[in-house]
Amino acid sequence: MTKATILGTGWMLAGPLLHALDPERAHDITLAALKNLPLPRAKPDDPRLAVQAFGLTFRNPVGLAAGFDKNGVIAHKAGALGFGFTEVGTLTPRAQPGNPGPRLFRLPEHGGVINRFGFNNRGHAFAAATLRPATCVLGINVGANKDATDRAADYVAGIRAFADKADYFTINVSSPNTPNLRDLQKPEALDDLLARVLATRDALAATHGRKPVLLKIAPDLSLADLDAIVHVARARKIDGMIVSNTTITRPGAIATHRIGLEAGGLSGRPLFALSTRMLAATFLRVERQFPLIGVGGIDSADAAWAKIAAGGTLLQIYSALVFSGPGLIADIKQGLCDRLAGRTLAAVVGSEATDWAT
Repeated sequence: MTKATILGTGWMLAGPLLHALDPERAHDITLAALKNLPLPRAKPDDPRLAVQAFGLTFRNPVGLAAGFDKNGVIAHKAGALGFGFTEVGTLTPRAQPGNPGPRLFRLPEHGGVINRFGFNNRGHAFAAATLRPATCVLGINVGANKDATDRAADYVAGIRAFADKADYFTINVSSPNTPNLRDLQKPEALDDLLARVLATRDALAATHGRKPVLLKIAPDLSLADLDAIVHVARARKIDGMIVSNTTITRPGAIATHRIGLEAGGLSGRPLFALSTRMLAATFLRVERQFPLIGVGGIDSADAAWAKIAAGGTLLQIYSALVFSGPGLIADIKQGLCDRLAGRTLAAVVGSEATDWAT
């Protein structure tokens, strides 16, 4: 029995039971199971899936997006699940409970999820003590406490706290669930934030190595706002961008769905078109100065391929796992291999960006 079959069978048994529970409770049970149960040894990936980006080597382009493993309790298991990389967080200097519940809502008929967690996490000290050596590339997603008076200082603290553990850092300024956080995407504030973060990263490089710094942006930006963000990012010579976070919009039938009326960020399949257009628009503006990670609504090999063609050198998934289970990881990787037909992944990146952007 293959690893994909084992994971798929486990999901067929557990999935309906988990979906009968409160979504956040089901997520906690899933994390506990992944943490405590042994997983089969990861099957070697097809060499055609290997990616070089940000000075790092990824054995495949499929990553686990931030938000699933907020505190780093299963980062060491991500490779066994088949991921090429995993991103822990968002982590803030001090533990905080986040917004009151209920704060996680499924839209199964649309393949979507709405959350308004608000950076709930156990803080830097807990995660630093909890993290075990990862079996794939490890990203640390850092943010600011809700009550921080100097939010940039909280990001700097994140770089210091995990410089000895992270393979790369993500600067999350795009969550819609922390009041006014997206103001950090404005040019003057973003320039100050990146300057302080990068100065701290560079000061620690002699001891811990130069860690790539990526910027995660919202899908709800105007093109003028995107122009300004990319200008700052290129001027500061960051290492990459992640496109995108959740959306506060409610496209299509979501707008009239009873769950769609809940406040928070929408992810999953309803986010795919919006996030992919934003990815393509970003790719065209970056002009290959640095790579991009495409995230938002990837629930199949077709969606993964489209995200790469729109400009994503790497991919991240999360919401689709809620509905499809961990077997989706192997399905996406096999589907990408099937579509290559003698091409390299690098040759596909951005090949349809102009079409997506227009």
